[in-house]
Amino acid sequence: MSAAGVKRGVRNRVAALFAVLVLAVTAACTGGEDSSPSPSTSSRAGGADDVLAVKIDNVAPARPHTGLEQADIVYVEQVEAGLSRILAVYSSDLPPVIGPVRSARETDLELLRQFDRPTLAFSGAQSRLLPVIDRAPIDAVPPSKAPRAYFRGPDRPAPHNLYLRPERIPFTASGVDAVAELGLRVGAAPSGGEPEDSRTVRYPSASVTFTWSAGSQRWLVSLDGAPARTVEGERIGAGTVVVQDVDVRESDFRDRSGNNTPFTETVGSGDAVVLRDGRAYEARWSRSSADADTVFSTPDGRRVDLAEGPLWILYAPRG
Repeated sequence: MSAAGVKRGVRNRVAALFAVLVLAVTAACTGGEDSSPSPSTSSRAGGADDVLAVKIDNVAPARPHTGLEQADIVYVEQVEAGLSRILAVYSSDLPPVIGPVRSARETDLELLRQFDRPTLAFSGAQSRLLPVIDRAPIDAVPPSKAPRAYFRGPDRPAPHNLYLRPERIPFTASGVDAVAELGLRVGAAPSGGEPEDSRTVRYPSASVTFTWSAGSQRWLVSLDGAPARTVEGERIGAGTVVVQDVDVRESDFRDRSGNNTPFTETVGSGDAVVLRDGRAYEARWSRSSADADTVFSTPDGRRVDLAEGPLWILYAPRG
């Protein structure tokens, strides 16, 4: 896979945002979906990890997000009750604070196998999922393994107030570029495409809308109908958006309320739409195995390259 690309500079925007006590937490919540692994959860010894993935809350009380605008890749997936959650992936440059952090899901484990050495920061997980996380080829860093890295902010109620200071976790960046690690690259747009002003991806109880801004050359993000903003009030945008049609099925896990945790099938193939430069391009996606990258191609088999800027990938349930 390709090595490092030129990264966006990190703006020191939130250093004094939360002057609060660093918690020696054991999880975002106790029991149920947010049980925390014991400190003995395995981690691969030695070497540098290629990316840091952080599981982020995505309901109204969790917004605005902190540090999301600096993610290289933002995945959106369906969770219980038809809601959505975010898995934000960072490369070498990290914001000082990221969050709110929430619990991991089984889908995350298969998704992250596209990366060579991913570190996953999360608040906890359903107790029956913890052994699965322990066996997964990731470096799992919940609060029990790095208590000084997590803290609770004072401006919102739990569980929507757990934040990560990434410089305090055992993550050593290798210098790779997260997008290049997926086998993707920035390049010219495909031929064809249709002009597109706005595209909405709907989940049973959530939605994400992208509106093209010619002035900023970005797709401006709205979450559940409200503009997505940084903690300073700036709009969050994407350079490229991929809407990937996937199968979403029931898993063997449930949350504390008895809702089944959906599992998103990211291995296989299907239709996709790529949004870039104010146009929509029909595409196909294919991932032959859990260890393989996802390939995006035009209907005639040509590779689809990306525009400059953050990449958002939305797993849209097949209708």
